[in-house]
Amino acid sequence: MDWSDSKLWLAIGFTGNALFFSRFLVQWVASERAGRSYVPTVFWWLSIAGSVVLLLYALHRRDPVFTLAYLPNCVVYVRNLMLIRKERRAAAAAPVATGDQENSTTISTDPTVSGAPSRA
Repeated sequence: MDWSDSKLWLAIGFTGNALFFSRFLVQWVASERAGRSYVPTVFWWLSIAGSVVLLLYALHRRDPVFTLAYLPNCVVYVRNLMLIRKERRAAAAAPVATGDQENSTTISTDPTVSGAPSRA
C-alpha cells in the first residue's frame, strides 16, 4: 500500500469510497422497507457522486486501470435517472379513474424511500 499521498488527497479518496459504498447500504435499507428488491433514486445519485470523486482521485494518482474503471460509470447512472424521471412524468400525467383501482397509480411521497411502494 502506498500511503505517501497528501492527507487531503487520501481524504478525497476515502470520501469517494465512502460515498460509493453508502449506496449499497441505502439500497439494502430501501429494499428491507419495501419488502422486495428495490433501488431508490438516491442510489443513483450516490453512485454518481462516488464515481466522480473516485475518478478525480484516480486521475490525481495517474492510475489508468482505476481511471478506466470509473470513467464510463456516470453514463449508466445518469441514464437510469433519466428513465426514472420519464416514468414519474408519465405516471403523473396518467388519468386516475375514481373507483377503479386497477387503473390508478399511487406514487409514494415518503422522502426516506424515494419512489417505493407504500405499505398501506
